[in-house]
Parts: sequence; C-alpha cells; structure tokens
Amino acid sequence: MTRPINADYLETLLGDRRLVEQLAFIFEVEKLKTVLRKTPLLDKSRVENDAEHTWELALMAMVLVEHSNEPVDLLRVLKMLLIHDIVEIDAGDTFAFGSVGLSDQADREMRAAERIFALLPTDQALEFRALWDEFEAKASAESRFANAMDRLQPFLHNFFTEGAPGARRE
Repeated sequence: MTRPINADYLETLLGDRRLVEQLAFIFEVEKLKTVLRKTPLLDKSRVENDAEHTWELALMAMVLVEHSNEPVDLLRVLKMLLIHDIVEIDAGDTFAFGSVGLSDQADREMRAAERIFALLPTDQALEFRALWDEFEAKASAESRFANAMDRLQPFLHNFFTEGAPGARRE
C-alpha cells in the first residue's frame, strides 16, 4: 500500500499550492502503470498496461500523422492521447472490440474524469477535461485521428500475435 500524499505537508514544504495540486495529479496518473489491458505485447510475453499503451499511441501518432485523412494539429492529438485513458484508473479498461462493460462505460468514465481532472489547478483541469471530452466526441479532425490510433494499436497487436493469449475475445 502506498503512503497517501499529505497535501498540507507538501504545500508547507514547497510553498506553492498550484505545484502541490499538479504533483497530486501526477502521482494519481502514475496508477496507469497498474491498469492492465488485454492487448498482448508483440513478443507475446505479457499484456500491456495503460501507460505503455499511451506511450505507443503517442509515438504512433508522431510517425503516422502524414497518413491522416485530414490535416491535424499533432500537439493537440498528442495531448488527447496522453490523457484519453486516465479515466481507466477508476473505470478500468473496456476493450474497444468487445461487449463486456460497454453498458455503463460512459457513466464510469464520466465520474472518473470528474474526480481525476479535479485534482489539477482549475485552468489545467478545464483544459484537460475539454481535451478528454473532445477525444470522446470524435467531432474534430484531431479527435478522429487520435481515436484511429487508439483503435489501430490493439488491432495491430492482435493481428501480429495471431490473437495470442491475453487478447480478449468477447
């Protein structure tokens, strides 16, 4: 069990409430490393976690941006990809190509977004939440490209591991 962050102690130590809120968010999202997905690594040794998934998506977007069907702001895409799965800290991973967990996914993720983004200073909380909402809405060129990367990555892994153990079949 990890020791809880004492915000008052950190504020006394650092003298900056904004920094304390930012660190609290950073410490919270570190939990992405513990959220396991069903997508196998290409070497089939294990399944990936959400932090690894996020890193790979960001790299894929940088490499594949020239293949976007429409012009996109890569920095905005990267921001969306870096925060899109943060809600899974509370809501858990819901497999994109499955059916289990879909009925209440939106509600679980909405509650998680409200809690987790609220850890940030207000201006950053609003910005990150707007990026997450944009990703979910799939209404902008950037959100469509980010979502395409999010769908492509597990598809590629499952194809090139021939559905290795760890890949969900729902």
